[in-house]
Amino acid sequence: MKKSLKTITTILLVVTMVSCSNQGQKEESMLKEEKTAADILGDPNYLAISYGGYRTKTRDTQPTITQLKNDLKIMAAIGIKVLRTYNVQLPHATNVVKAIHELKQEDPNFEMYVMLGAWIDCKNAWTGQEPDHNVESEQNADEIARAVKLTNEFPDIIKVIAVGNEAMVKWATSYFVQPGVILKWVKHLQGLKESGGLPKDLWVTSSDNFASWGGGGSEYHVPDLNELITEVDFISLHTYPMHDTHYNPVFWGLTESDLLLSKEEQVEELMKRALGYAQSQYNSVKNYAENLGISKPIHIGETGWASVDSNNHHYGTSGSKATDEYKEAVYYRMMREWTNSENIACFYFEAFDEPWKDPNNSKGSENHFGLFTLNGKAKYAVWDEVDAGSFDNLTRNGNSIVKTYGGNLDSLLNEVVLPPTKPEIIVEYQPVQ
Repeated sequence: MKKSLKTITTILLVVTMVSCSNQGQKEESMLKEEKTAADILGDPNYLAISYGGYRTKTRDTQPTITQLKNDLKIMAAIGIKVLRTYNVQLPHATNVVKAIHELKQEDPNFEMYVMLGAWIDCKNAWTGQEPDHNVESEQNADEIARAVKLTNEFPDIIKVIAVGNEAMVKWATSYFVQPGVILKWVKHLQGLKESGGLPKDLWVTSSDNFASWGGGGSEYHVPDLNELITEVDFISLHTYPMHDTHYNPVFWGLTESDLLLSKEEQVEELMKRALGYAQSQYNSVKNYAENLGISKPIHIGETGWASVDSNNHHYGTSGSKATDEYKEAVYYRMMREWTNSENIACFYFEAFDEPWKDPNNSKGSENHFGLFTLNGKAKYAVWDEVDAGSFDNLTRNGNSIVKTYGGNLDSLLNEVVLPPTKPEIIVEYQPVQ
């Protein structure tokens, strides 16, 4: 049948519109894939978190892809779009990346990225032999190679490689290395970027304690560290005021005037000082780099606050009395408010409780840094997300996401223990300007 010119024109118009629509969707998808570390780190729309999906007392039991996808959906529901992993020795990090890839295939609007950790050790680490902190482990080269391979397989997801985790700080006596080892592998990765062996917009860093980045004593101020600061794309520093409620409690404790406040207000004052302490450590690294004439982005690779510690341990009721869900929630809120306002990425530690970290002590603080419990209960820090329906139809270990303490704030506050009065607290920690 002969078609009229008008009919043909209409058909061509429809085809053109469909083609343009499909092209637009492709371009939108490409734009999402083209996000770089420079784009996402420090953007409050791309909240970051440290993530381990382990559910048992040993990492021999790896979470399944399905379990990881369930976790990713929970984290996405509270605005998390950047994850930090710790090693490529075990299947976990690779499976996390694969889980993100599958979710993106299922839903083109799903968006999540990874800072991939490559674990670095000294010679004889974890072997029962005396660690040699001046020589690196023979395993490091393979670990870096695995990180490179995975990054090249999933460049749309992996946006940062972090060489080592607290690998330079000297209290990590089981495995720490000298800064020259980290520098060697950072330069290796930067060289691969230049030669086309890695994406050119990939960022490379090391994630370490603030002291290791020059914010501590003079023993850390060595030429290799200074060169490392020049070589990395940004500094990823760790700060833990919670730990220093025991090790350096200069900011911790109530003043006489605090005692006139309600319990909630007393906690608020305590946590303001804890935040100021973290800011002082951030500033110490910033000042060290600037004194070298180096200007680099500085982001927080780890900070957090445990919700539980055994009564007879450092942070429990017979220790600094730091740990409970209420203090954890206040610290989380303050840390997010500060870092978001300053365009600092904060890989908050951490998403879910992980029982393998202190397997012989179920109430040990290392097991309880999560915003969610092992079985998916939302701790006080994210109760408002439960109220908002953010977790509707989401589960962890088969459990719906509900509030801890049955949502009863009074029950939670009854368990909050305050530290003793400390009449003279040296408050010398100023917010970052």
